[in-house]
Amino acid sequence: MADLVIDQAVPVREGETLDRERLETYLDEHLENQDGSLLIEQFPSGFSNLTYLLTIGDEQLVLRKPPFGNEVKSAHDMSREYRVLSSLWRVYPPAPRPLLFCDDPSIIGDHFYVMERRHGVVLRGPAAPDLLQNDEQMVRRLCESFIDNLATLHTLDYKAAGLGELGRPEGYVERQVTGWARRYDNARTDDHPEMEELSAWLLANQPDDCGPALIHNDYKYDNLMLDAQDMTRIVAVLDWEMATIGDPLMDLGTTLAYWIQPSDPEELHFRAFGPTMLPGSMSRDELVSRYFEKTGLATDRLHFYCGYGLFKLAVIIQQIYARYVRGHTQDPRFADLSTTVEHLARRGVQVIHDDNLP
Repeated sequence: MADLVIDQAVPVREGETLDRERLETYLDEHLENQDGSLLIEQFPSGFSNLTYLLTIGDEQLVLRKPPFGNEVKSAHDMSREYRVLSSLWRVYPPAPRPLLFCDDPSIIGDHFYVMERRHGVVLRGPAAPDLLQNDEQMVRRLCESFIDNLATLHTLDYKAAGLGELGRPEGYVERQVTGWARRYDNARTDDHPEMEELSAWLLANQPDDCGPALIHNDYKYDNLMLDAQDMTRIVAVLDWEMATIGDPLMDLGTTLAYWIQPSDPEELHFRAFGPTMLPGSMSRDELVSRYFEKTGLATDRLHFYCGYGLFKLAVIIQQIYARYVRGHTQDPRFADLSTTVEHLARRGVQVIHDDNLP
C-alpha cells in the first residue's frame, strides 16, 4: 500500500538542468510581482515533456518544456499547449491557468511555458494510497468521475471557448493512423513483428470520423490531480500538448489502452499508468457504457479504437526508448521500454481480431 502523498518536486535530474540565472532574469522581466531568488526543482515522474517547480519567494509556478534530444516537434508543441490552456481554463475548471509562453530558445534551450501550480494527489503506477485500497465505493466513484470528466471535455462547446481553429477534424482518423505509423518507422530500434501487423491492419480498416470534439489525447490517471480531501474530485487535468479538435472515439481508445484490468496479460500489470485494478474499479466495458450514456455516442468498431490506442501508446513509448538508445537521455527508467512496446503490440494484435470488446 502507499501513503497519500501530494505531488512533490525533487532536485533536478542530471542532464536536465536549466540555466537558473537566464531564466530568473527572463521571469523578472515578464512576470509581475516576482520577489525573491529562483529555486528550480523537478517533478520526477512522467516520460515525455519535462515539468519543473519554480519557487520565487512565497510563490510557486510550474514550467513545462520538451524533453532534451526531442526529435518529434509536433508531439512537444509548447505553443499549442499554452494556446489551448489560455482559452480552456476559463470554461473548464480542471484546466490550469497559463501565465507566460517563451519562444526564445536562448533562455533554457527550448520553448517553454509557465502556469499556475495546483496542489493535489497524482496516482502513478499500480500502487494506490491506503484510502483507496480500503474503500471500494470510493474507487467506484473515482472511476465515475474519471470517465464523466472525459465525457464533459468531449461535449464542451469548443467553438464558444475560442478553440474552433485548433485542429482539422476532417480526415482525423486517417491522419492519426498514418501519422503514428510514420512515427514508429522514424523511431524504430528493435524488430517487433506485432507492431508491423498492427500498423498494417489499422491502415486497412479505418472507420469514418464520428464527428469533431475537443480531445486531450493522453487522458489517464497520472495526468489527473485529485483533491487530497476528496479523492473522487478532479482538481486538474495536466499535459495538454497533444490536445486538438478530432474524433472523440480515438481519444476514448487511447484512454482504454491505459486502463489495465485484472484479466489483461500479467506482463502489462506492472506497467499500469495508474491503480486501475483496485477492487471496486470499473472495467473497460463499464467505462465505455457510461461514456456512451453521457455523450450519446456509439460504435460497433470499438476493437479498432482500442487497437489504435494500444498502437499509439506503443509508438509513444518507442519514441522515448529511441531517445535513450540514441543517447539523448540517460534516464535509467527508459532502459527496458522495448519490452513494453512488445507487450503492448502483442495485446493490440489480440484486440483487433476480437469483436467481443473491451
